[in-house]
Amino acid sequence: MCIRDRSTWGFKFIEKELKMAEDPAQQPQDNANSSSEHLEVEGVTEGGWIQWFCNLEGNEFFVELEEDYLRDMFNLYGIKHKFGMPDHYGPCMELILSPYAPTEHDLQDEAFLELNQEASDLYGLIHARFILSPRGLALMYQKYISGQFGPCPRVLCEKQLLLPIGTSDEPRTSRVKVYCPKCEEVYVPRDKNVNLDGSFFGTSFPHVFLKTYDALIQQKPKESYVPKIFGFKLYKKEGSIFKKECKGECKDVIMKGDK
Repeated sequence: MCIRDRSTWGFKFIEKELKMAEDPAQQPQDNANSSSEHLEVEGVTEGGWIQWFCNLEGNEFFVELEEDYLRDMFNLYGIKHKFGMPDHYGPCMELILSPYAPTEHDLQDEAFLELNQEASDLYGLIHARFILSPRGLALMYQKYISGQFGPCPRVLCEKQLLLPIGTSDEPRTSRVKVYCPKCEEVYVPRDKNVNLDGSFFGTSFPHVFLKTYDALIQQKPKESYVPKIFGFKLYKKEGSIFKKECKGECKDVIMKGDK
């Protein structure tokens, strides 16, 4: 079966209903069974593939793409080339826009799993653009203020909320990281389940976000940690951040806080 045929997997529910309507023998024997099957179909279709995908464990950083955005070709200009599989682009878009969520049977189908993985990658590439739009920024703002991306692990940042960032805009280069607006450092997400590609968020998102919501910009920490022994600051401190190469030799650098 070709990939394009697999893209219509969701419509099996409609075909099933039509067959039951044409063949009385396939009609439910009692109202209880009919009601149960109806609820099952509703549970599968509610929210569609996008909602199902964003609710998966490890996908908490994603926001739900809006159908109007996905159907506007201007928003998707150049995505097919970046996706790298132009023949599979159409079926993946159909799956993303599908009003049906996968069933357990679908998730045991190797053909579907292959298509689903490709659709997930395409979703991520579009997601990196969407979160730079006004609507995307607003959705990410809601996740930010709810602490979805976690607090900064640096003690002196006092649990400053973080933003997702990619260290590269190219797919399959590095995993997503988190950026602290206060100390302006990048960290590995605390949530070990988050294992997303950094290109799904891009290198520019935190900075565009903070330009849009400038009231969230925090002043840099007024104090920094100073190593001491029995209350005395160290002279000629050892450590990579205190030294720099100078013509092949290491030259001690005294931090401003020590002056």
